[in-house]
Parts: sequence; structure tokens; C-alpha cells
Amino acid sequence: MTGRGVEATRVGGRWRVTRPWPAQLRPFVHSYAGYWEAAASPYRVRLVPTGRAVVVISLGEPFAQIRRLGDTGPSSLVTGSLVTGLEDGPRTCDHPGGQEAIRLELTPLGAFRLFAVPMSELTNTVVELRDVLGPAAGELVERLAATGDWGARFDLLDAELSARLERGPSPAPEVGHAWRLLSRAGGAIPVGRIAAEVGWSQGHLVRRFTEQIGLTPKTSARVLRFHRAVGLLTREGANLAEVTAACGFYDQAHLNREFRALSGTTPGLMAAARVAEGALAL
Repeated sequence: MTGRGVEATRVGGRWRVTRPWPAQLRPFVHSYAGYWEAAASPYRVRLVPTGRAVVVISLGEPFAQIRRLGDTGPSSLVTGSLVTGLEDGPRTCDHPGGQEAIRLELTPLGAFRLFAVPMSELTNTVVELRDVLGPAAGELVERLAATGDWGARFDLLDAELSARLERGPSPAPEVGHAWRLLSRAGGAIPVGRIAAEVGWSQGHLVRRFTEQIGLTPKTSARVLRFHRAVGLLTREGANLAEVTAACGFYDQAHLNREFRALSGTTPGLMAAARVAEGALAL
């Protein structure tokens, strides 16, 4: 592992490798890290909604099974690197061990530019990276896997991401403004107020926002409010009543219902668990 600015930290049984990403990527990327397992062992995680799209570039073993919690049909058939759009419910992922990967969390509008497809087509789905970015994605993964130096890997990926984002479609300024309003408020802002702020009818806002973000404004607000609550609850000394009020839930019963719907667990169990980048260790 070499390269200027590359750092590695131990996270449980894995190593997490990071480097500050370039300025041109910062408006579009929430997190960007490489991982590899110190000792290969199977594991299962539950992924909860974060209001972000995710790309996992598998350089070793891929996930063995990916399933929406409660689904009785077949699990997602992803055999390599993957893309997930925004989600409004939990998903479980099983890995056989031996993971080596690069994981990106993208803003919804960053994902819209990068993938160049309506984000509504990726909502609550997991698809192969090449199915979204084309055959060149497979070539990039092969080059990354053949490069053992993490600094060089990040250089390759930075260049590819920057080029794709540069030529990707630009979201509507009104959708961008609506997303910023929602994000800054942690979801605690009425959709009607957002529509008035951007100068669109509520119906037009819902249509364009859903196309470019992937979730409706109302569902996005639920996810962002939940995500904020998770962050507050995992802080030391968190108080459930204070979190309920701060995040705009009607009462603790409302908070409990939302946690059950969006994560399949309770606020107390979520607060006690190790949650990293939307993943709850099981």
C-alpha cells in the first residue's frame, strides 16, 4: 500500500483504506474507501436506507446473496461489482469471506450524472455495475484488480469517475435545490413548501424529483429523517426523547414505527449495534 495520502485503519476484521478524493468529485461523493479482510470469514450485514446510492467494485470475492428484508422471491443475482439506487427499506447481504473491494457512496444527483439513467429505474434494486456503465466498467474493474497499489487504484478510479461525471447529464436546478432543502432540514420540511420554494407545482416536483433522485420527496424526507435519527442515537449519551423531538417525529411510537419500516429493527437495538456506512452487523 503506497501513494500520497493513503491511510489504512482496522475496522473489526477488515482494513479500511482511504485517501482524500479530488475536488471535482466532492460535490458528488459522500464516502470513498477500499476494504480488504485481514482474515477471510463469512459474514452477514443488514443495509438500511441512507439517502445515497452505492457502488461496490469487487476486487476479490463478491457478495453471495443480496435480499430485501421480507422478500420471499429469489435473491438478487449479482456476481461481481454492483450498483444500488436509493432504498426505502432494509436489505441483507451475505458474503462468503475474502472481500477486497472499493465502496462509493454517491449523492443521488451525483449518481444521476454518473449513471446517466433515470434514478427511478434503480430504486430498491441491485444491479451489476456493467449493466449501468457498460462494458468499460468490466475493463476498469480488471485494471483495478490487477493493481496491488491502493494509491494507483485510487488514481485510476478518480480519473474514470471525473471523466464520466464531466460528460454526464445535468440534473434540473430545481431538483438540486429541492434536494438541498430536504437534506439541510433532515427531511423535516413539507413538500408543499419545497414546491413553492423552487417555483413548481407539487405534482411536477414529485415527477421530476422522483425521476432524478429515485424516491419521491415524501419518501426521501422519511429516509433522511431516519438517517439523521440513526446518527444521533449512535452518539454516546443519546436520549430517545430528545432524538424524537429533534428529528420531527410525532412521538416515540412514531419513531419506533419508522425504524421498524425502514430498518426492520428498533431504535434501541440500532443504537446498541455497530453501524458503519449504512451497514448493521448481524
